[in-house]
Amino acid sequence: MDLAATAAAALLILCFGIAGIASEASDHRYKKGDPVPLYASKVGPFHNPSETYRYFDLPFCRPEHLKEKRKALGEVLNGDRLVDAPYKVSFQEEFNSKLLCKKKLKPEDVARFRDAVTKDYYFQMYYDDLPIWGFVGKVDKEGKDLGDYKYYLYRHIEFEILYNEDRVIEILVWSCPTALVDLTEDREIEVDFTYSAKWKETTTTFEKRMEKYSQTSSQLEIHWFSILNSCVTVLLLTGFLATILMRVLKNDFVIYAHDEESAEEQEETGWKCIHGDVFRFPNNKSLFAACLGSGTQLFTLTVLIFVLALVGVFYPYSRGSLFTALVVIYALTSGIAGYTATSFYCQLEGANWVRNLLLTGCLFCGPLFLTFCFLHSVAISYSTTAALPLGAIGVIVLIWALVSVPLLVLGGIAGKNSKTEFQASCGTTKYPREIPPLPWYRGTIPQMAMAGFLPFSAIYIELYYIFASVWGHRIYTIYSILFIVFILLLIVTALITITLTYFQLAAEDHEWWWRSFLCGGSTGLFVYAYCLFYYYARSDMSGFMQTSFFFGYMACICYGFFLMLGMVGFRVALLFVRHIYRSIKFK
Repeated sequence: MDLAATAAAALLILCFGIAGIASEASDHRYKKGDPVPLYASKVGPFHNPSETYRYFDLPFCRPEHLKEKRKALGEVLNGDRLVDAPYKVSFQEEFNSKLLCKKKLKPEDVARFRDAVTKDYYFQMYYDDLPIWGFVGKVDKEGKDLGDYKYYLYRHIEFEILYNEDRVIEILVWSCPTALVDLTEDREIEVDFTYSAKWKETTTTFEKRMEKYSQTSSQLEIHWFSILNSCVTVLLLTGFLATILMRVLKNDFVIYAHDEESAEEQEETGWKCIHGDVFRFPNNKSLFAACLGSGTQLFTLTVLIFVLALVGVFYPYSRGSLFTALVVIYALTSGIAGYTATSFYCQLEGANWVRNLLLTGCLFCGPLFLTFCFLHSVAISYSTTAALPLGAIGVIVLIWALVSVPLLVLGGIAGKNSKTEFQASCGTTKYPREIPPLPWYRGTIPQMAMAGFLPFSAIYIELYYIFASVWGHRIYTIYSILFIVFILLLIVTALITITLTYFQLAAEDHEWWWRSFLCGGSTGLFVYAYCLFYYYARSDMSGFMQTSFFFGYMACICYGFFLMLGMVGFRVALLFVRHIYRSIKFK
């Protein structure tokens, strides 16, 4: 009870804490002339979302005393490094052109700005917690030769702000197309950086000011239509598959019942003849139990993230809330992994439950940690904001050491003491039956390919929108659709795994334990294959850092997908096998 109460309390704190991330003006109410918080966050190549730098890594007008905003863990993980912006735009203060600074750009500064313009750099700021973006400059082609390009820096920014009574509702930023600085040649330039502000009154209420970022306009109907079309297609296929399986099973039950009545000494065939081996424990049962424990933890994590998303915690541009939720909930669900793995390992008559618990703790975190170390080294070499400060790393280590590890151990102890026995529908013989030779398409890899294709087809359309949100600048807020697709994915994974398990048993192959797990999780391999397609055909990402971040972290995500869906596949296959062997009598 204490463990559950602690986890529940921490989860409540997480929910309310995330929703409360705000600027220093917590009530967001201002009087005319009051300063409104404006923070500069980051700059970077528009097509490389992971490659972001501090705003003042470019030679912009820098204030004498640079004040950093205190950041939450999720903001740091998201690459936000908020500092006071040099622009001062008070509430309802209008002006046509205000001098920000008169800056003399050295040739090396010109070269840095030109490189930024060439790579399509954008900047991101937050005004009263509302995100704003703009581009650093532009490239114009002049002349007929391929090398005739002109590089320009925007030196004037116009803020257009909408307000309702004493609250800021919306903000837009325009880079003046006529206020340009030529960066084509490396020479010393004196630049007057200026900005202006306009205020307009609106009837939109403060409570609805974030709805602008949630709307997907005309694409929403196309999105719904595509998903519904995919759902109908997959459901028809799975329904067809389920109907065939039910008819085949019904015929099997009739045949086996007839055999029992007519000839008791008749030789058994099909899946009935391997009843003495079907519940024989698998090889590498410690690893198998650890996979089930980690998969159960990741499944619980996914469900809880969906719950938070559906209740509105992850509103658009709630800076870093998703990352905070992932870190904290993963730590809180470690007890589930420990309990599931150890209890199942003990059911399989495992002797060394401590080693099994260590394996469970390292099965997913180990590859994730190694990937993080490599990618963090890359981020440090590039001096990007993806390189975490020591304080953030220390917080993550403390969460792991003080929350995740103790809960994992407590869950393991609870699982060991649960003293539950494995429920088998029939006995196991002393010696395993020889598996007859099978055609190549009944091998593990062909079966995994067949098992992963149908579930992948259920989520294929939605993957583009998810990738465009995670690895691009699109906003994903239609969590209800995503939840429907997730449920559909689970249904299809369960059904295809049961079907392939039946055909495996009908071929008198009793080694179905690992096969059901691998077939269930094979969708993760298809998703990773889609990563290759998305990177090279649907995105404009480039460079070693962005490539390594994309494929490195997607490998971890797809590995987690593999464990989670593998657990689902085995669990439903186990229920199926128990049911069919409980329904017939044996000699």
